[in-house]
Order: sequence, then structure tokens, then C-alpha cells
Amino acid sequence: MNNQPKKFGLIGLAGYIAERHLKAIKDTGNELVVALDKFDSVGKIDRYFPDADFFTEFERFDRHVEKLRRQGTQLDYITICTPNYLHDAHIRFALRVGADAICEKPIVLNPWNIDALQEIEKETGRKVNTILQLRLHPSIVALKEKIDKEPPGKIHDIDLTYLTSRGKWYYASWKGDIHKSGGIATNIGIHFFDMLMWIFGEVKKNIVHLHEHDRAAGYMELEKARVRWFLSINYDVLPDEIKAKGQRTYRSITVDGNEIEFSGGFEDLHTKSYEEILKGNGFRLDAARPSIQLVHDIRNAPKQRGVGEEHPFVQKPLAKHPFFK
Repeated sequence: MNNQPKKFGLIGLAGYIAERHLKAIKDTGNELVVALDKFDSVGKIDRYFPDADFFTEFERFDRHVEKLRRQGTQLDYITICTPNYLHDAHIRFALRVGADAICEKPIVLNPWNIDALQEIEKETGRKVNTILQLRLHPSIVALKEKIDKEPPGKIHDIDLTYLTSRGKWYYASWKGDIHKSGGIATNIGIHFFDMLMWIFGEVKKNIVHLHEHDRAAGYMELEKARVRWFLSINYDVLPDEIKAKGQRTYRSITVDGNEIEFSGGFEDLHTKSYEEILKGNGFRLDAARPSIQLVHDIRNAPKQRGVGEEHPFVQKPLAKHPFFK
């Protein structure tokens, strides 16, 4: 096994999630050679790789990567932390310059994008990996092991509630554009949906009750579970006791009325993800496909109030869009 440090590029350095990747690259003993972002507020890189080359224009980044290749410095991996709608283009770039890709979720917005990437994997011989870090969380792993041991036919009742308040900036950014982010269910729900399907099996029924600018909700039946879910970025939907504590986020997943406790243990999950990828055990395109298919279906499904079991928060008043009052 080659124990030499791997050489990394990173696209999307200015985003908040990029620092977890910088830490993971460093913690695994590897080297960031070059990074790209059109924004230049990237001083955080000094804590990790101050000698990395940095570009604000893709064309210059592309030219530099090609120059390195021709001089004998081949990037082993390119990490992608860009807005959701750019992921597949940046993955294709990584594969074409001879690197494997490590991409944040959602890896793409549509299932057919996965088909296209798998074709390029075959053509280039390179690999695409995504970050599905909840699958590595000890509490989630323990729950899956428990469910896997149960007798066939057992069905669980699950409530998923994830409220993560965002200000007006959200609607002015790419995240507020459903064509760029995929909307609420895709942007903030993808990792929870992936986790639930990983543990409780594939989707048998999918009903959408709400899919608005600030919230989404629905009901689905998996092989081993019935799931009521509600996601929102609106502060007003937070429970009063959470607001009283001065908190802006609320996350709850109950299985048969029992809370899954996984509030901690997130700090090193990106590093664990990188350790597995470096060993050849990363989550590949086929692992990501079910959740990408689900959020695509949610995004395009008709809204059916009163069909299936509704999450209690569905009754909360819908807020006006801050830019379209």
C-alpha cells in the first residue's frame, strides 16, 4: 500500500462546509495543493494549508491543474463543496483531469445525473465518492444493527423533525433558488432521508403535504417504517421552549416514540469519511442514488394535504416569502 500523502484539490473553499474537508485532509495526513472559489474570503485555509495555491477564476485553476499534471504532479482527489447545481460539472472536471472526486451531498440534483457520471467513471477509470456521514455515526450504526436483527415484517413509526432557522440572506442566495439547491427537502433533508432508507429500507409510498419556500413535509412508507417528516428554515415554527433557550435549531427523530440520541459525535465524521474513502470504502454513486431519487420525487410530486398521516407541524401557519410579500 502506498503510504505517501495524497494530493488534493478543492473547489468551493469559501463555503462553511469546506473547513470540515480541510480538517479531514489534514487529519488523514494528506496535502491540499490547490483550491478554487470565486469568493476570496478564505483565510481559514491558513490554519491548515497556507502553502496551497488559490484561484478565484476557474480558467486559471484549470490551467494550473493541467500545468501540474504535465510537470508530474497528479492530483489524487478533488474535493467539491460548491452549490448543489454545480456538483456534477465539477465532478466531471475532476474525473477528466485524472483525479477521484469527493463531493458533498446532495451529490447531484437529479437521478439521471448519476447515470451520466457513472458513464464518465467507466471512461476515465476514476471514482466518485460522496459524504454520507450519518452512516458513520455510532448511534446510527447501532440503530441499523438493531433493526437488521429484527424479525421480518416489523414496522416502526418514525417522526422526523428538523428545523434550522435561516435569515433573509437564504432567499437571496443560491440556496433559496429551487433550481440551484433543489429546495428545502433536498438542501437540508437529504442526509436524513438517506439515513432512514439505509436503516429501514426502500420507499414503498411517498406523499408530499407541503413543499414551500420555507418548509417541506410529507409521509412515506419504507420497507420497515412509516415516516412523518417536517423540515423548515423558518424561526417561527420552532417550539417555544427552544426559542426560550435562545436556540435557532431543533432536531428530533423518534422511533416508536423513543428519541434517537445523536446530538453529539458529529465533529469527526468528515474525517472518518475520508479515512474510509482512502481505504477504498467510500460511498459511491449507487449508494447515493436512492436518496437522490427520493428528493427528486418530492420536488416534483403534487401536494396532497390530508392524504396519509400528517406531521403535527404541518398545521403551523405558512410564512410569506420575505422577498415576495
